Amino acid sequence: MYFVYMLRCRDGSFYTGIAADIEKRLRQHASGGAACAKYTRSHLPVELAYQEQTEDWPAALRREAAIKRMSRAQKL
Repeated sequence: MYFVYMLRCRDGSFYTGIAADIEKRLRQHASGGAACAKYTRSHLPVELAYQEQTEDWPAALRREAAIKRMSRAQKL
């Protein structure tokens, strides 16, 4: 089981990612350390804006790609 998630960052932007353990991944993003994404190191996530569970890694990759193609208005 995998999660696709979207974080709202301090500057109002969104970050979309995939995680098997979403709680652990959110802690990594919040820490700002080497384990977090380069994007969230400089944009500092504020809150989890969205999450959904997928069956497997390929399904999570497809859903992440679909979300990233959405416009900002669609994400809001």
